[in-house]
Amino acid sequence: MPHESVPSLGFLLVDTARLLRRRFDQECRDLPMTSAQMQIIARISKNEGIGQSALAALLELEPMTVCRHVDRMVAADLVERRQDPADRRARQLFTTEKGRTLLEPMRALAASVLEEAQAGLSAETRATLFEALQTISRNLSAGEAAKMTKREDQRTVAAADEREPTGEIA
Repeated sequence: MPHESVPSLGFLLVDTARLLRRRFDQECRDLPMTSAQMQIIARISKNEGIGQSALAALLELEPMTVCRHVDRMVAADLVERRQDPADRRARQLFTTEKGRTLLEPMRALAASVLEEAQAGLSAETRATLFEALQTISRNLSAGEAAKMTKREDQRTVAAADEREPTGEIA
């Protein structure tokens, strides 16, 4: 009889996220957007005025991929690009009225899927789960930020070491 191993926390998190995303996509099939566009419009609505590069970083997508999606969403009047008042070369992204009208049905469907996913969990268990996931997210975010800062510090030191002393005063 084969030994069944208990799945790891990482596996459970990734698999649950996959199942949630798939279930949400099924529920949203009647909305006039792709799942990628739904992610984009949701992020823009929470970050009105964001630039495309920053949006691509948030979504962990290539900037050109985001650009193509945004182009289609601009053509569909879901989002608009506006000139950045601080940098005339840059553009900021905003949801349009038409785009905002799609957010409420999207959020209602997401709430329905999350309710389905949490069926059978008490209010206390739901709160504990939420707190635990927030703690895990904060821990990983802090660790990632610390590693990035350390890498930047190492690059600065390496760059300083590479400079040859000239004996001249700068």
